[in-house]
Amino acid sequence: MITAEQLKDTLTRVEALHRYLDIDTKTIALEEEQLRTQAPDFWDDAKRAEEQMKKVKALEKWIEGYKQVKLLTDELSLAFDFYKEQMVTEEEVDNAYTQAVEAIEELEMRNMLRQEEDSMDCVLKINSGAGGTESQDWASMLMRMYIRYAEQHGHKCTISYLQEGDEAGIKTVTMEIEGDDAYGYLKSENGVHRLVRVSPFNAQGKRMTSFASVFVTPLVDDSIEVYVDPSRISWDLFRSGGAGGQNVNKVETGVRLRYLYKDPDTGEEEEILIENTESRKQLENRENAMRLLRSQLYDRALQKRKAAQAKIEAGKKKIEWGSQIRSYVFDDRRVKDHRTGYQTSDVGGVMDGKLDGFIKAYLMEFSETSQQD
Repeated sequence: MITAEQLKDTLTRVEALHRYLDIDTKTIALEEEQLRTQAPDFWDDAKRAEEQMKKVKALEKWIEGYKQVKLLTDELSLAFDFYKEQMVTEEEVDNAYTQAVEAIEELEMRNMLRQEEDSMDCVLKINSGAGGTESQDWASMLMRMYIRYAEQHGHKCTISYLQEGDEAGIKTVTMEIEGDDAYGYLKSENGVHRLVRVSPFNAQGKRMTSFASVFVTPLVDDSIEVYVDPSRISWDLFRSGGAGGQNVNKVETGVRLRYLYKDPDTGEEEEILIENTESRKQLENRENAMRLLRSQLYDRALQKRKAAQAKIEAGKKKIEWGSQIRSYVFDDRRVKDHRTGYQTSDVGGVMDGKLDGFIKAYLMEFSETSQQD
């Protein structure tokens, strides 16, 4: 049974949310923005209309989120009072408390996402490190973890390219994750992930360490202006094969896009390689590859605007000791994030996609500095 102090703390957090989300101002702004959508010529300019509708939906999302939090805390207060009159059980009060706190924490987390790109969908790429089958198996476990995370949050997850391992697991996978604030939350996953376990692939049953890298970039849409120099693009075709492939070994539907990227500041050149086997049709795979290229170019421009400059590019360290952001130690039943110190013993839950604790700790640690970038 919760205490009166816990109830008071919950109500205080809701009052604070109302204040720093500035709900009253957002409510007035929503009415004004909705009025603009009622103009007779509103849909004459489709692009402008789409931008306006985004503004409306963004405001509605904050207001509805706060209303839900307020409703749940009001119900909690009633349940607490009704318990004194023996009209509800302790379990019912505790359930109401759990629901209210979860809603508050979700809204608090969302408030930490202040950057323009945070609201975008994302591209998540996993590469296995050195270590052969063991690291390739680890990469496939991470892929499953992020797929489960997406499912739990109602996100759509599409595998656009997958290369299977030699004996088990995967060498690399590229996934597109679409949903509210997908990039804002999953940007915390950028870096090297380290696994320590007794390997099922080792005949002596030795404890082994494996690494895999995760890269997360915002997935841009047509409303984002990104310049792609067509003279720096070249294409290869190949036959799709393995998981995710279509027309296996029959038709060259897979596409490999090579883009010679030139850093506008240093003049250094680097080849960006993107492979796509998402569709049965070569043309659609070309379009998907171009979208992924635009996302990468947008992300590079984004990183240049940031003072820290360590998000995506710093993740390209060697996949080895000392560079990991998180360790998963199965025997000790411990997963620890080395950037924030957050850890949990629920290894099974984490591998089933329960990452919110790590994400919240990361946002609480770094969102303030990222807002000042």
